[in-house]
Amino acid sequence: MLNRVTEIDRARFYARIRESLAGGRLTQGQVDGMNLILDRFEATHALSDKRWLAYMLATAWHETGAKMQPVEERFNYSPARLLTVFPRRFSADEAKEFAGHPERIANRAYAKRLGNGGEATGDGWRYRGRGLVHITGRANYRTFGIERTPERALEPELAVRILMNGMVSGAFSGRRLADVFSWKREDWVGARAIVNGKDRAEDLAVYGRAFFEALT
Repeated sequence: MLNRVTEIDRARFYARIRESLAGGRLTQGQVDGMNLILDRFEATHALSDKRWLAYMLATAWHETGAKMQPVEERFNYSPARLLTVFPRRFSADEAKEFAGHPERIANRAYAKRLGNGGEATGDGWRYRGRGLVHITGRANYRTFGIERTPERALEPELAVRILMNGMVSGAFSGRRLADVFSWKREDWVGARAIVNGKDRAEDLAVYGRAFFEALT
């Protein structure tokens, strides 16, 4: 029961986040985004572990570049960056050709993956990453009921529901918050596998602990 959410002191919470993560200042957009997450968690998971909430907030902080508002993949990559992000999808010559053409990049990078069709179908661009935690690919959009209207992943309230549902149920990767945070386990680094393997896992652990401290 020690880590269960009861009532969040939001004034204290925001004061601590300003100090620990935000360089002394939060924008109204950041506050509005975090309030939606806090509201939803209090309404639907009030008896759940605060570490769950902390890691959800940390994930949104990372995935949105700290904006705390839904964002979408832009694919504005230089040739060098394109080779770093998608090394198996582009040769050096192709990286030079595709750079500066976001839609073409997305269609190549996500072709025949994640439930998408081939490059010519346009699925890569249509089902590019969107939200507070990027859902990517036709199959993932179908999971959350928005295959026909993928742009809805940018709606703030729906984006929050997708974030929470995916992390609690394991819909993103098969791993769940309950697998890494429980009465007998606490794995801030391993929690990254819920969304995206080991990518930036140490950074997410830092954000998660900061949010947890602000909540407790």
